[in-house]
Amino acid sequence: MKLRYFSHSAFQITTNEGKVILIDPFLDGNPTSPVKADDVRADYIILTHGHGDHIGDAFSIAKRCGSTFICVNELGNYCIKNGFKSHNMHIGGAHNFDFGRVKFTIAHHGSMTPDEYYAGEPSGVVLTIDGKVIYHTGDTGLFYDMKLIGELNKIDYMMLPIGDNFTMGINDAVKAVEFANPGTAIPMHFNTFPVINADPNEFKEKVNKIGKVCKVMEFGEEIEL
Repeated sequence: MKLRYFSHSAFQITTNEGKVILIDPFLDGNPTSPVKADDVRADYIILTHGHGDHIGDAFSIAKRCGSTFICVNELGNYCIKNGFKSHNMHIGGAHNFDFGRVKFTIAHHGSMTPDEYYAGEPSGVVLTIDGKVIYHTGDTGLFYDMKLIGELNKIDYMMLPIGDNFTMGINDAVKAVEFANPGTAIPMHFNTFPVINADPNEFKEKVNKIGKVCKVMEFGEEIEL
C-alpha cells in the first residue's frame, strides 16, 4: 500500500489491489500542490467536511473517473444533489468497502460548502486497509477523545494539522499525538497560505522529544506503508 501527500490535507492511498482513495483533493487552486486534478484518478473520494479547500477538485475528478464519495450524510446528499454517487455515513459509524473499513470520528471545526450549503458535522476518518490503520483527523482543534480513538484503534499513521489559526497549531498537535499514540505522525494543513505558515520540522522535533515518530512528507512525496 502506498500513501502520497499532495499538500494541505490532500492525500492519496493506493491499496495493494490497486484501488485509489483520495482524501480532501484540493489541487488546482492549491498553490503548494505539485499536481493538478487531471493528473490523478480515484475510485473513492473521502471528504472530511465541506469547505472549499477540502472539497477542492473532488467534483471534476469524480466526473472524469466515476468515483464514489464517502462522507457524512449531509455532505453526501450535497454530492448526490450535484449528480454524483455517494455512500453516506456519519460520525461513529463504520462500513466495510471493497478496499477496507471506514469509520468517521468527531472533529472540532465547521462545514459549509462554498455555495453556502450546510454540509453537516466536520469529521475525521479512521481507515483500516491492508492491515494498516490510518487516522486522518480532518481540520480540527485538539480534543481529549483523541486518546479514546487511540485506545480503540492501534493507529499506524496519523495525519494531523499543525498550521494553527483554523486548526491545531504545533503544540496542540504534539499533544494530539501523545493522546492518540500513533506509530507515525504526519503533519498536514500548513504553509498553503501565509496565515497557516508553520515549520513541520519544529513539529517533528517536539514529537521526537515525547518519544514518538514523525514523518514530514514533502509535497508530492509517496511512501510505502
